Amino acid sequence: MAELWEVLSEHLPEFSSGLWVTIRLVAFSFVIAMVVGTLVAALRVAPLGPLNWIGGVFVETFRNTPLLVLLFVSFAGLRRAGVPIDPWVAGTASLGLYTAAYVAEALRSGVFAVGRGQIEASLSLGLDYPRTLRYVVLPQAFRTVIPHLGSLTIAMIKNSAIIGVSLLALPDLLHQARLVNSRTFATNESFFWAAAGYLLLTGLATLAVRRLEARYAIRR
Repeated sequence: MAELWEVLSEHLPEFSSGLWVTIRLVAFSFVIAMVVGTLVAALRVAPLGPLNWIGGVFVETFRNTPLLVLLFVSFAGLRRAGVPIDPWVAGTASLGLYTAAYVAEALRSGVFAVGRGQIEASLSLGLDYPRTLRYVVLPQAFRTVIPHLGSLTIAMIKNSAIIGVSLLALPDLLHQARLVNSRTFATNESFFWAAAGYLLLTGLATLAVRRLEARYAIRR
């Protein structure tokens, strides 16, 4: 137990900076996932076949490709093709687009949970389909799938650890724990504090989702 607290006290700056990098990485990726996922969900439920096809291709491509492969393609692949992409951009874009595919499917299920009569009533009142989707359907779809979106956020926090140990080597929490371990050979202690950091983030995310669910979620 003494060794555990000794490692934390001696390397607190490294763990703190790694935790901050993980928070930033997840925050930027979350924004990408929600924006892109919402747009793709709109394509998936659009009344036009070509739009449905485009949304389906995006979902199947990113949902069925491992995140680590996306990281290699977005960074090493683009660099070999002559595109000078920054590791931070590659990491956040890969994690965000990967999660966006799951967000899109969650929102699509939420859209189907909205009563058909509400959509028909909006159209009969003069709203076109995009405005019906924006003002009537999507707000209810988001409220319906709050628990699912919360689970995706927690999964994103855990998936962010892959970025720190990939070829991008962003200095996130897990990457910093590996560096501390390589210097001190205190393997158990180093990765214990990394696990504690991820548990802290997922715990806070869980509490936030429960608050949102209690206040806004629609139970069917």
